[in-house]
Amino acid sequence: MDWDLLRYFLELARTGKLTAAARRLDVDHTTVSRRVQALETKLRTTLFVRTSSGMELTEEGRLLLSDAEAMEAAASRVQGHTEQPANELGGVVRIGATEGFGSAVLAPYLASFAAAHPRLTIDLVAVSAVVSISRREADIVISLERPQRGRFVVTKLCDYVLLLYGAKKYLSNGPPLRSLQDLKQHSLIGYVDDLLFSKQLQFVNEIDPPERFTLRSTSVMAQLNAAAAGGGLCVLPAFLADQEPRLVPVLEKEVRFQRSFWMSMPEEVKQVPRIRITWDYLRDVIGAEQSLLLGTGKMG
Repeated sequence: MDWDLLRYFLELARTGKLTAAARRLDVDHTTVSRRVQALETKLRTTLFVRTSSGMELTEEGRLLLSDAEAMEAAASRVQGHTEQPANELGGVVRIGATEGFGSAVLAPYLASFAAAHPRLTIDLVAVSAVVSISRREADIVISLERPQRGRFVVTKLCDYVLLLYGAKKYLSNGPPLRSLQDLKQHSLIGYVDDLLFSKQLQFVNEIDPPERFTLRSTSVMAQLNAAAAGGGLCVLPAFLADQEPRLVPVLEKEVRFQRSFWMSMPEEVKQVPRIRITWDYLRDVIGAEQSLLLGTGKMG
């Protein structure tokens, strides 16, 4: 079987979109379409159907996917015996992460990592939503919840804490704040409950929240900026809020939550050099940021 055609098939199967597959392969989307059509002609079957959300695998396509991934894994093992020098790594690695962690913690490290590997492109998908590892929306996903099913490599990346923060000007002009009972007199900023993308973000009810929210948002960065502007109190990750000089933590002993980030990747890509090296790099650099993540230090 033509491995070159299978590469195009694999990327389209993993991304579900011609443009996304083309970007990962560094070609035009029409090239991806032509190569997949050539594979379908060669196999005398239809591998994809076009839907409103993108390209979906047919039953024949799903059967081929399993065989193609096995070939990819075998090729990666062979390549591992003649490993590329780190500065010659090429291709695209897509990383999915939550908005705040991806933007504030991962982005600076990944920029440095990509600069050290001129032929490597890093796609960072930092969103207030779940990036699906099972639908292959990324090669590596950093999530708030551990994947429970599927053929994935999973590791606990780190713990982090969330504290209650307020702007200095808000606290100086507002009611006293000496105990949890005083929270009833304050305004709160938080998530839109029915749009939460993870149960790990359901912590506000644990602090007997005030009766009024001044602002609710699906974006943690929007919450941080609103709190920094003096809009109210907000539960925020320490790795974000401690970098904002206008914010200070309050009631640190009474309001403290600990959560974890989990890193996962599909089993069949763990031997792909660019993905494995990126995985190891992230594990190493995030491990060195414990003081930032646990609210006891500044970044870097």
